[in-house]
Amino acid sequence: MPQQFHVGRLIDHLHLRVADLDASKRFYRAVFTALGRAEAMQEDPTHFALDELWVDQRDPGGPVSHVHLAFQAADPAMVQAFHQAALAAGGTDHGGPGERHYHPGYYAAFVLDPDGNNIEAVFHGPNVRSAPSVVVSAVVP
Repeated sequence: MPQQFHVGRLIDHLHLRVADLDASKRFYRAVFTALGRAEAMQEDPTHFALDELWVDQRDPGGPVSHVHLAFQAADPAMVQAFHQAALAAGGTDHGGPGERHYHPGYYAAFVLDPDGNNIEAVFHGPNVRSAPSVVVSAVVP
């Protein structure tokens, strides 16, 4: 009898800022090749990306960033609730709830977790998704 899991998209995107962009391109291209995904990698002199992963060069003389992890939110109220809960649980404000310039309708909040990782909740504005989740069916013996 098959067992079904409905998997939503908890993770919206992951942004890494690296010390050596060319070395990172080589590494990730090899990894993506091994995973059969290299043909989907997009790149230019300033960054590369694949699906929800975005990688760019750190600012000159600047530090390599910690992980920036963004979770999808259903609406602005959920972004606000995320921000409040994260602060209450020991997070540090890194950008309160509000619209951002990334694209029209982008509403987000940012906090630093206890290790300094940049955690975001984002609502991309009104949208229609092709599906609410991906269905993964596993056959259980």
